[in-house]
Amino acid sequence: MNVSYKWLSEYVDLHGYTGGQLAELMTSGGIEIDVVESRNKGVTGVVVGLVLTREKHPDADKLSVCTVDVGGNEPLQIVCGAKNVAAGQLVPVATVGAKLPGDFAIKRAKLRGVESQGMICSAKELGLNEKLLPKEQQEGILVLPEGTPVGESILNVLAIDDEVLELDLTPNRSDCLSMLGVAYEVGALTGRQVKLPDNRVSDSAEQASSRVTVRIEAPEQCTHYAARYIKGVKIGPAPLWMQNRLMAAGIRPINNVVDITNFVMLEYGQPLHAFDADKVEGGRIVVRLAREGETMVTLDDQERRLEPHMLLITDGERPIALAGVMGGATSEVTGETVNILLESARFDGSTVRKTSRQIGLRSESSIRFEKGVDPARVIPALDRAASLMGRLADGHVLEGVAQSVPSKPEHAVVTVSLDKINRYLGTELSMLETETIFSRLQFPFEVSGDGVFAVNVPSRRGDITRDVDLIEEVARLYGYDNIPTTAIEGASTPGALTKPQAIRRELRKRLTDAGLTEIISYSFTHPDRTKLLPALTGDAVQPVRLSLPMSEDRSVLRTSLLPQMLETAVYNRNRKNDNLSIFEIGSVFHTDETELTRLPHEKHRLAVLLTGNRVEAAWNRKAEPVDFYDVKGVLETIADVLGVSGLIGYEPAEPEHMHPGRTAAVVFQNERGPETIGYLGQLHPTLQLEHGLGDVYVMELELEPLYDQADFKITYQVLPRYPAMQRDIALLLDREVEAGKLLETVRETAGALLESVDIFDVYTGEKLGAEKKSVALSLIYRHADRTLTDEEVTELHHGVVTKLEQSFAAELRK
Repeated sequence: MNVSYKWLSEYVDLHGYTGGQLAELMTSGGIEIDVVESRNKGVTGVVVGLVLTREKHPDADKLSVCTVDVGGNEPLQIVCGAKNVAAGQLVPVATVGAKLPGDFAIKRAKLRGVESQGMICSAKELGLNEKLLPKEQQEGILVLPEGTPVGESILNVLAIDDEVLELDLTPNRSDCLSMLGVAYEVGALTGRQVKLPDNRVSDSAEQASSRVTVRIEAPEQCTHYAARYIKGVKIGPAPLWMQNRLMAAGIRPINNVVDITNFVMLEYGQPLHAFDADKVEGGRIVVRLAREGETMVTLDDQERRLEPHMLLITDGERPIALAGVMGGATSEVTGETVNILLESARFDGSTVRKTSRQIGLRSESSIRFEKGVDPARVIPALDRAASLMGRLADGHVLEGVAQSVPSKPEHAVVTVSLDKINRYLGTELSMLETETIFSRLQFPFEVSGDGVFAVNVPSRRGDITRDVDLIEEVARLYGYDNIPTTAIEGASTPGALTKPQAIRRELRKRLTDAGLTEIISYSFTHPDRTKLLPALTGDAVQPVRLSLPMSEDRSVLRTSLLPQMLETAVYNRNRKNDNLSIFEIGSVFHTDETELTRLPHEKHRLAVLLTGNRVEAAWNRKAEPVDFYDVKGVLETIADVLGVSGLIGYEPAEPEHMHPGRTAAVVFQNERGPETIGYLGQLHPTLQLEHGLGDVYVMELELEPLYDQADFKITYQVLPRYPAMQRDIALLLDREVEAGKLLETVRETAGALLESVDIFDVYTGEKLGAEKKSVALSLIYRHADRTLTDEEVTELHHGVVTKLEQSFAAELRK
């Protein structure tokens, strides 16, 4: 709901409040204001001018030279390029020194040799939304209505010296879908009275009942239908002030009759509809449900196939409107319309909502019926619109209202005690303070001797049905900031993350700190995608199928995170983003049943995908593509974060769709023994080619086994005081020997005196032989409490070399 500050000020005194202050007040009272937007986009110095003459430019076919009276001592000469400029028009004129949106300053200028002393403006140049202007005003300069005062500031004429408050309403506050509803809210918050609009009707002697009859055949769907008859109307533009109000609310003006119905809908929150009375057969109005196979053409010239649950307004036979949604083309108000049958009704919200959604039409009217309209405003809104049609369309309003009221709403009385209000809010409000709050809300009430309020809830506030609703109203008006804070009574425990939640949060932080980007993908996928990449050991890979999928592409629950990551890589590749480092922490779903009789297993996984370059090329370096060791490094980072580095190992693996020589299984040592918890490596070249990708390295890891063993504690060590001794060795080995096994053997043999061991070189070549390789190791020895002797290190190091020679048939290279 968009609320014009100037329009709202007609119903409640806003003196002392700017738009921003009013928004803050309403938001603190429970009606959230999303935006306060100024309608003035930077216009100054623009006034109303009268075009006195218009002549063709001597040197330009598309330009005109105009003399314009702007209320000064002399007319201005202005060169204009608009096709629709003509003598006798009233137009907005930006004089010399004026500014337009975009900080565009108007200066004296010569256009093709002719001096121009200003600019005749279009709506777009004034910052107005062209889509909200009447169709005839959307092209060329903006032509103002006759009678607009010459020299008047355009800010006043077009009401753009205004602010618009955008209300973000919760479903229960449908009362604020009207200017009067917002006025009641602001009046309650400020303690000021609400001024209701004048809806007095000057009736003619003729009775409306002689022209209109109303019958309701669907009383459950329509509880009140009322109609007035206005004859002799003259269709034309609505006055500018009304057009300004509608445009501020986001509604495009059409003509005076239609604009009046929209204006009153915004004012009262009661949707109205105007029929061309001469097109309603016999003036009969029959409200009924649609018949099987029935059709009608709506105002948008679309033929609609109707369903039996849809509510119609008919002339006894043919439909003339879809109740609460849209009128019919057969009874549309046109420029030739003379007599108006004006409708105001209360339709069932669920019926309107179902119809609106089924035919794909959601209008301002249907929104209000869906949320519920005030039953007490059906007649006042009807009278207000009839009154305006009499004044603004020269219509003659027939006396009386033709109506049918199958049922009336029950009057709501809600009771609440002062003691309960204070107990619920933790306050010490007095009887007088509470009475004042209900008075500001304009809720009539009576108080019994024991401090119980019997509140007569106005029909406009259909959201108030229980005592706690009244307590909420008291809290809003008293001010949430004024309610004291109190400690929770009884035993309570502080909130905290579970260990798995803390682990997932820490992993997200560390991986993003390391330069990876987190993605979140669908949990639904195509059945074929579940077979794309390997399942982890122990998985039952039968996918779980949805009973009502959105599409076949999203018809089963995913069994792996990697297929969607691959889709993300393709999506980025197609948009020229070839360098990717992404990860996802999410759930996969497995079952071992073809017919699901129990819930599937939900498992937490971490997946990583790297592709493209680790380092981009520059003038002083070459590009460095990612490789196996980058994705392995991500895993080692994770292991360090979780404190499980010593429990992680690797084994060669050749799962389907992975590169047979560049893939490893991740083995985790837990209480049950070694367990494969994931894979890391390169995608199979064929799979990469199918997706049009370069080398892609991936990892998928089961998180559940890590949860119990993870340890976030930081262990501190004293800095070493004694020197270390380094020994390097180069071994000639069979190519099949795993480097990890070498390191493991070195650590076991050297024992506590070994501080670290690293591989610093691997060499293969023809000189060594086709099945051999050379691996160079660097070993550092240190004692924490003393300096090691050469003899100790030599003896220990000799034992390490001997063990390696025996275990791996290694030869020491010299």
